[in-house]
Amino acid sequence: MAQERTFSIIKPDATRRNLTGAVTKKLEDAGLRVVASRRVKLTQAQAEKFYEVHKERPFYGDLVSFMTSGPVVVQVLEGENAVAKNREVMGATNPADAEAGTIRAEFAESIDANSVHGSDSAENAKLEIDQFFTEDEIVG
Repeated sequence: MAQERTFSIIKPDATRRNLTGAVTKKLEDAGLRVVASRRVKLTQAQAEKFYEVHKERPFYGDLVSFMTSGPVVVQVLEGENAVAKNREVMGATNPADAEAGTIRAEFAESIDANSVHGSDSAENAKLEIDQFFTEDEIVG
């Protein structure tokens, strides 16, 4: 199995409810290692850039507003098949469809306020990581 890195965001709904530690514990219990982490408040420009892939979708404005509504925790996770493992631990985007024990099944408030974001591919993980961290900020 390949060691890789992925990107994770603990979203404003989870940080507001003081769930940063609980979410991180689930990630670590699944075998992922946090190699970089920072609590930030996204600017409008950062959120727009991060979610520009969704720019033409009707939910784009609401998503940007939500992601700038409070602090988030941006993280780089490392482990065997980290992208797939993180997505498995997060659960389905819609918490109603998420398997029991996943982050979204346990912590999400709604399909929009679903507590976490995770990269969907190794290529996107690299792009997302590079938006928030320099290589010297990532320590194993």
